[in-house]
Amino acid sequence: MYSTEDAPAATRRIPASPLLQRTRTIAVMRAAHATDYAPVVEALIKGGVLSIELTLSTPGVFAELPRLRDRFGDSAEFGVGTVTNVDDAVQAIDAGAAYLVTPCTDTAVIDAAVQRGVAVYPGGLTPTELYTGWSAGASAVKVFPASVVGAGYVSALRGPFPDIQVVPSGGVGIQDAADWIRAGAAAVSLGGPLLGDAFDGGDLRRLAERAARLRDVVDEAAAAL
Repeated sequence: MYSTEDAPAATRRIPASPLLQRTRTIAVMRAAHATDYAPVVEALIKGGVLSIELTLSTPGVFAELPRLRDRFGDSAEFGVGTVTNVDDAVQAIDAGAAYLVTPCTDTAVIDAAVQRGVAVYPGGLTPTELYTGWSAGASAVKVFPASVVGAGYVSALRGPFPDIQVVPSGGVGIQDAADWIRAGAAAVSLGGPLLGDAFDGGDLRRLAERAARLRDVVDEAAAAL
């Protein structure tokens, strides 16, 4: 994906984990309560989606995160998403978050993550928002909602910002994930299109199959670059 050598001299940048650089997929988790996460995480891991974003729109994330890390060990990495302020960023890091994800560009949150040596993916949509996050030290910038602009947006951004690393989120489907990777996205982030009814009594074997299909689609696209 990239290294800290891509960063401006005055900016420290924490690279994405080797695991995410290899798998290029993030599952975005939202449930009634974070205690519902473990069986779904297990199915995702079986399918090869190993980077899991626990959103703060779900109650109980800070308490459940250490338990998930203990249960699954090195087989997955857990980030915290929907981080909108420094207090939540610090609490997430203290709970063991491997990375932070924000829905908007807040340079104070980015700085809090960088100072603690934690990867951060701030959300934005316009070129100004995205480059502000990147120049502040983001590991990659999250294009959100990605469905509004489409995969060609990555190529367009690379014109004026050739080094920028992009992770699309919001409306990315399993089949069009390949388009984003071919366009130059560092990884893809999926919620509903991947998880489906997993938190509503859905078949977790089917979830594992969807995760495996996503990995196949992304891996094939990445191998062709």
